[in-house]
Amino acid sequence: MTHSDSTLPVGYSRVAPGHVASVVTSLEMLSKPETTTAPLPAGVTLVKLRNPELEAYRALFRQVGSAWLWYSRILMEDEKLRAILNRESVDVYVIKEKDEDIGILELDFSEPDACELAFLGLTPNTTGKGFGRAIMNQAIDLAWSRPIKRFWVHTCTFDHPSALGFYIRSGFRPYAVQVEVQADPRLTGHLPADAAPHIPVIRPAQ
Repeated sequence: MTHSDSTLPVGYSRVAPGHVASVVTSLEMLSKPETTTAPLPAGVTLVKLRNPELEAYRALFRQVGSAWLWYSRILMEDEKLRAILNRESVDVYVIKEKDEDIGILELDFSEPDACELAFLGLTPNTTGKGFGRAIMNQAIDLAWSRPIKRFWVHTCTFDHPSALGFYIRSGFRPYAVQVEVQADPRLTGHLPADAAPHIPVIRPAQ
């Protein structure tokens, strides 16, 4: 994601055909919530990745995120992605139910005194089982087990409709809104053409 300090004008702003735009909300937590962490559901574990194989990682990333048009790690060059996943300040976990990979949790401690909840997602077949709440509680514990002053996350309008409310109920508070524009990864071939059917594809004129 390329960041800019400029602000959009009031009113409509045109997005070029072949691109997608989302409204991104950033949220932060400045102290650990006073809640008791429940254990993970039976059979569910967090397995920390070490020197992950990129093809397997991206396959799980697609499985978790294609429905919500997750594309950042799909577009990223191999060397850059490998450097992030192997960084000492980044903790990447595969969420497992018994022997099946069902999700990703990534915590990034690269910023001093802070932790970013970079990714937390589950595969579509696990939705509605209550795993999300338990894993979020684990993420909060893992983040605040370090000497941080701020835990933050961002979500966007491509995400699950309940995602923003889920983060707020977890103790995060919104502090910024941005608009992100990106080439549609379904048109570049990085994601299947039928991914995220709730987001329209606007093709460039031939």
